[in-house]
Amino acid sequence: MNSLDFDKLSLPELLQELVVMFSGKIAFSTSLSYEDQVITHHIFSNDLPIRVFTLDTGRIFPESYSVLNSTRERYKKEIEVYFPEASSVESLVTKKGPSSFYESLENRKECCFIRKVEPLNRALIGVECWITGLRSEHSENRKALPIVDFDEQRQIQKVNPLANWSLDDVKAEIKKYNIPYNVLHDKGFVSIGCQPCTRAIKEGEDFRAGRWWWEEQSKKECGLHS
Repeated sequence: MNSLDFDKLSLPELLQELVVMFSGKIAFSTSLSYEDQVITHHIFSNDLPIRVFTLDTGRIFPESYSVLNSTRERYKKEIEVYFPEASSVESLVTKKGPSSFYESLENRKECCFIRKVEPLNRALIGVECWITGLRSEHSENRKALPIVDFDEQRQIQKVNPLANWSLDDVKAEIKKYNIPYNVLHDKGFVSIGCQPCTRAIKEGEDFRAGRWWWEEQSKKECGLHS
């Protein structure tokens, strides 16, 4: 697979090409963000046979549930929901309390692994092509993000159709198709994750400043895309 080949395709064309290449073994993970809602729209509107799933960490915003519900109602399609293993969450909270992620980077990554990485790994079992809504503008760490990538850890093809899109491109697509989106985006939340770990950003702040703001600013990731 070559990123240059996909650069010339529209988003619907790219998705259709992936369906042909990875029939029955392709999935899209949505965090219900601006970007992911755009991809979901084109998958559902074109009735493409691509599994769409999301991760419910147990700590997401009420507004995220609202956009999940409105998306289901708009497109009359199912979005698979993956939860963390209950026993792992029970053990973590019992031993370290409900807010251990504030105490150290190690604790935060442990929480992210239990609530996000492990469920994602389950969701990707049997998948050969994983579609994401990542964009190169998201952070310095993603500046060189290609459209076509390979996840060495999971040994699957990873495709980022919006890698070269700007935020304005995404917003224009949302408006053009009247796509349901998370209203937190209108309140300064540009990157929306778990409620205790996400805040709105101020004008001029880095895109990722609203995530794990108590940590050092560079290379802040939860482990899903490491």
